Amino acid sequence: MRDPPLILVVDDVPDNVEILQMRLEAQGYRIATAADGEAAVAAIRAQRPDLVLLDIMMPKLDGIGVLKAVKSDPELPFIPIILVTAKAEAKDLVAALEAGGDDYLTKPVDHTSLSARVRAMLRIKALHDTVEEQRARLADQAAQLERWNRELESRVAAQLAEIERIGRLKRFLAPQLAELIVAQGDERILESHRRDIVVVFCDLRGFTAFAETAEPEEVVDLVREYHATLDPIVTRSQGTLGHFSGDGIMVLFNDPLPCEDAAERAVGMAVEMRAAVAGLQAGWRRRGREIGFGVGIAQGYATLGQIGFAQRVDYTAIGTVCNLAARLCAEARDGQILVSKRIAAAIEGTVTLDEIGDLALKGLSQAVAVYNVVGAP
Repeated sequence: MRDPPLILVVDDVPDNVEILQMRLEAQGYRIATAADGEAAVAAIRAQRPDLVLLDIMMPKLDGIGVLKAVKSDPELPFIPIILVTAKAEAKDLVAALEAGGDDYLTKPVDHTSLSARVRAMLRIKALHDTVEEQRARLADQAAQLERWNRELESRVAAQLAEIERIGRLKRFLAPQLAELIVAQGDERILESHRRDIVVVFCDLRGFTAFAETAEPEEVVDLVREYHATLDPIVTRSQGTLGHFSGDGIMVLFNDPLPCEDAAERAVGMAVEMRAAVAGLQAGWRRRGREIGFGVGIAQGYATLGQIGFAQRVDYTAIGTVCNLAARLCAEARDGQILVSKRIAAAIEGTVTLDEIGDLALKGLSQAVAVYNVVGAP
């Protein structure tokens, strides 16, 4: 509501308008006037007064018509209307009030009644405006809250998708590599491609014989202990877990993210694994379990990518280098880390190597020069 309030006085008799205008202006109100019903409707729509004093008997459009036009217009805010009429019969007043009038004064207008009715209607207008402002504010807050909720839902969905992607990648990548790939927002590096990689195979000697005679629970306990020991080592080395089944584990280096020291990392990881499994073997022997540990490492080109179906997807490598590493692992005796010639050349001078010589490995057409890692990096 304005300060001071704007009151529209509507009457086709100029003297009546002058009297009402003079009295109301003396009380500090702003006054607008209209001489007939049509002018009144136009003034109400244009000026949106805070209160209307409306005569009933007017040319062009009477007060009842004005009431119906104003009260039925959804574009207009609540505007209280006091009917000012010489008609004092009850049925006329009822008709006017039913048409939307909020109060009435009879002519001649008593000054005290005029002042009291005007103040009362303006108080109602002020309260109504306050309620409308609060309603609009609440609607804005509700809309803003809805926007925030949608944004929060979108963020949560994005975070859940990111967590899901990270969890999926952590099945075969070190956590820091998985998080890096997701942070970059580009998982195309996991698509099928060809690259020069280092492949590490390791497994347990005598595990098959042990599994045939031991209780299933014992086998499961041993495998869990074995994996729990090697997993942190693979993670620290930032190797890519290409495959694991039972006691057999394949780890890749230089993919999906390249590293310049792939051979050194692979051998360092293998030496750390050998030492860790040696600690397990002491406990296994006390329980009568004669189980050894061997590793094979090779370097060469392979095709890499995600392989699987539906929700079961692994990241792995396919190529002769994988077969070579697997055959070297199968050839290794307990405690041996057998490496190919390329690996030996890459780590020469950093570790102690024992030249085994050329070995004919199953599945390979030519003999392969093989070396055993004796010392630690």
